[in-house]
Amino acid sequence: MRREQWETFKEAAKSRSISRVPVSLIIDSPWIPGHLGISHLDYYFDPQVWFQANLRLMREFPEIIIFPSWWVEYGMAIEPSAMGSRISFQSDQPPSVLPSLFRLEDLERLTPVDPYTDGLMAMALHRYRTQQQRILEAGYMIPVATARGPLSAAAFMRGVTELMLDINDNPQALLKLLAYATETIIAWLKAQVEVLGDGAEGIFILDDIVGLLSRKQYLEFAHPFLRQICQAFPRDWVKVYHNDARIGPFLEDLAEAGFDVVNWSHNLDVTEVRRRIGGKMCLMGNVNPLEVGTRGTPQEVKASALDVLRKAEGHGIILSMGGGVSPGMPKANMLAMIEAAQEFNTR
Repeated sequence: MRREQWETFKEAAKSRSISRVPVSLIIDSPWIPGHLGISHLDYYFDPQVWFQANLRLMREFPEIIIFPSWWVEYGMAIEPSAMGSRISFQSDQPPSVLPSLFRLEDLERLTPVDPYTDGLMAMALHRYRTQQQRILEAGYMIPVATARGPLSAAAFMRGVTELMLDINDNPQALLKLLAYATETIIAWLKAQVEVLGDGAEGIFILDDIVGLLSRKQYLEFAHPFLRQICQAFPRDWVKVYHNDARIGPFLEDLAEAGFDVVNWSHNLDVTEVRRRIGGKMCLMGNVNPLEVGTRGTPQEVKASALDVLRKAEGHGIILSMGGGVSPGMPKANMLAMIEAAQEFNTR
């Protein structure tokens, strides 16, 4: 994103008065290679392909704040790769992750992760380090460090089913695993910040597994760790949380964890989210990303976007999808999001 786009995003995220509702979409490798007609492997491993792909997107959609901006990611594989999971790459889709921690007792054998040397973290930091100057010279910036959340990282290590069983069968061991994952995530975020330098002013945490929890489980197995992550960074930084699973049971608790922005599923209406949050967080959403964003017509996308904006009354809202941009979302539908925001802002 450009500097002025980041300033707009910050103002909206901190619920300050802005004259126009911005459009910001979470865009990453499930969508980018298909849209540009390139191989996932080339996108991940060829720095020149990666740079040109992101530059094309920035120039193709100048009105969209592409979030989190020039994101170095390998699907969901970065964190689990550093923590010992097996990663399998394919040419036409993001990599898959296989569980590695088959017994919670083996957690004691794990050593702290060093983001500068371990797994795909080291590769991502090298990409940031070697490409950042080119990005700045092209007129863009990377203001946000990004990581999967503790529950997601733990689920990659254990498997989702095993992790959910651990909640009842071995909660104390699971808490140790979540503490380990949280320490890893904080170290990973801080390493990104160190490489990105003074331009870093925000963090972005993605954790859909939290959506499988009840509020009681959330308060024990998610909230303390999310709060610990937020508190590890300056109070005035922008802190964004993504969960396009279920946030209803613990919606009010997310602001207390320290987040400024929530990106959530289209399944929870913006009117209810706005009422329950009461201005404590900025809303980032929530057009249906698959049935409308990818499979719908531009007219349907525009109508849905306008509905979101009307329900939010133009306050405390960043227009986006109810999640990330789904694979296959056509350019015309992305332009429809821009058209909806322009029409609403003009009114």
